Amino acid sequence: MLTRRRSLQLAGAALAAPALLRGARADTWPSKPIKAIVTLSAGSTIDIVARMSLDPLSRLIGQNIIVENRPGAGGTIAGAAVARAEPDGYTVLINSSMHSATPVVYPKLGYDVARDLSAVAALGSSPNVIVVRPASGYKTLADFVAAAKTKPGGFTFGTAGVGSATHVSTERFRYAAGFPGVHVPFRGMPEALVEVMTGRVDFSCSSIASALTFVRDGSLVALAVTTPKRCSALPNVPTTTELGFANSDYTFWTGMFVPSKTPREIVDKMNAETRKAMLTPGLAEKLAQEGVDPMPIGAAEFDALIKTEIAATQALVKATNINFY
Repeated sequence: MLTRRRSLQLAGAALAAPALLRGARADTWPSKPIKAIVTLSAGSTIDIVARMSLDPLSRLIGQNIIVENRPGAGGTIAGAAVARAEPDGYTVLINSSMHSATPVVYPKLGYDVARDLSAVAALGSSPNVIVVRPASGYKTLADFVAAAKTKPGGFTFGTAGVGSATHVSTERFRYAAGFPGVHVPFRGMPEALVEVMTGRVDFSCSSIASALTFVRDGSLVALAVTTPKRCSALPNVPTTTELGFANSDYTFWTGMFVPSKTPREIVDKMNAETRKAMLTPGLAEKLAQEGVDPMPIGAAEFDALIKTEIAATQALVKATNINFY
């Protein structure tokens, strides 16, 4: 029979083993290449930000990071693949703020965004920008909203699809401003912006990366951005909250996630290394050209932000009866 002292020693060792194992895994991470699964196709804003950011991270940690694009179903194909992956820090998801809308848009999804995936680090944030064609005659957001409130049936607005970040952003602003609208979904923002420029669609709350070139060359007029603070790419364009539309802000971010059972020590190490990589000389300037600003945030803080955004989108749907399905 085991002595009482020996039994306690064995029990203590058993309790300590998982912690020691986690610590050892964190100490050796990364010891092999990492797969980064991106929710949209090559050339998309998320893909561009991911590749710009993962390149210096790869050099910093001394391991290849292999980017794999798995677009489709609002990012849920990629999300499901990572949620079910081995929780060892070698498979990561790169997604946008659409991540927070997923539980609302896809209520019967086979995985739980908040429960099955953990945030690692943000790669940057950018606003959506409310744009109209120059011939519309709207010079300010106030003029635009006043006209929108009087048009029978409401203004039409183009987005990158039902339940997309551009859709959620537009509905959030439209509800705050109090005017009716008709949603016109497209396969992507390029198609939506063409329709705005031709006048077949009244406006769009576009990702800044998609609209920036057209704003700069005068093909579109930027009336406001949706972030709480002004964007470095369009410093003279005011924010919607600055112009008096409370609770209208919406930040489009790009971030990294892992399966939720990934040891916390590895998640924290991944966050620290990613934040170091984001300080690589020249990277901030490259991202700024895409309308992306730095978003330094801890992993736990990022998780909390996502839960807040999920609740906000659920409240928006309840208040407005928006149909995302």
